[in-house]
Amino acid sequence: MYLNSLKPAEGAVKNRKRIGRGTGSGRGGTSTRGHKGAKSRSGYSQKSGFEGGQMPLQRRVPKFGFKNINRVEYKAINIDVLQSLAESGNETVFNFDFYKANGLVQKNDKVKILGRGELNKAVEVHAHAFSGTATSSIEKAGGKTVAL
Repeated sequence: MYLNSLKPAEGAVKNRKRIGRGTGSGRGGTSTRGHKGAKSRSGYSQKSGFEGGQMPLQRRVPKFGFKNINRVEYKAINIDVLQSLAESGNETVFNFDFYKANGLVQKNDKVKILGRGELNKAVEVHAHAFSGTATSSIEKAGGKTVAL
């Protein structure tokens, strides 16, 4: 092995133009930053949404409406879905684990039973909330509603 045969390891040398290494490098002086202004200074970081001093879009667009921070988002399941599940298997208790196993909800969802369709089988339905028509439909079929 001789000094003239040494080579750097694969990937150790980056094939790019180095900036700020003097005028002879072709990238010296201002080091590709231009002359003056905030972008030429060290420590500069652009604020998100900054448009060069122009009024940013999120401040130009009119605001309206109201977002209730206490809103509870439910995953809706209708009575006709419960009826089809009752017909396909011999389940009499519909609980959260059953909904999750059948792909109707995910682990952090809250379930609300809605009243579209008819139920012909007496089943026990567990959910976080029920609509009035869903409760009456389940109880009319001889079933029971259980709030979680």
